[in-house]
Amino acid sequence: MQLTDVADLLAGFDGVRATGGDGEPAQWRYHGRMVARQLDATHIVIRSAFDHREGVLARHPGTFSVPTRFRKHMMVVADLEAGDERAIADALAAAWQLQCSPD
Repeated sequence: MQLTDVADLLAGFDGVRATGGDGEPAQWRYHGRMVARQLDATHIVIRSAFDHREGVLARHPGTFSVPTRFRKHMMVVADLEAGDERAIADALAAAWQLQCSPD
């Protein structure tokens, strides 16, 4: 999977807007709330409820990780180059649903 695939997928979710470009990392937000953002050329951070995060980490350890700096935050890092594309797509959909949910 590549960043363009992520952008194409997220463009299909109602209310998601992309920002970044011109040297700035890409970000995708739903009404200002982060769904995902680019870390580097092959990694993105995806918003994730803690219980969902633990599940994807257990099922797809080669796709997802949580660096120390994100442990206290509702985020998971996806490896676009080596990761499972379907698992990443599912995590992005879950992030969008999480951000669409009323507070």
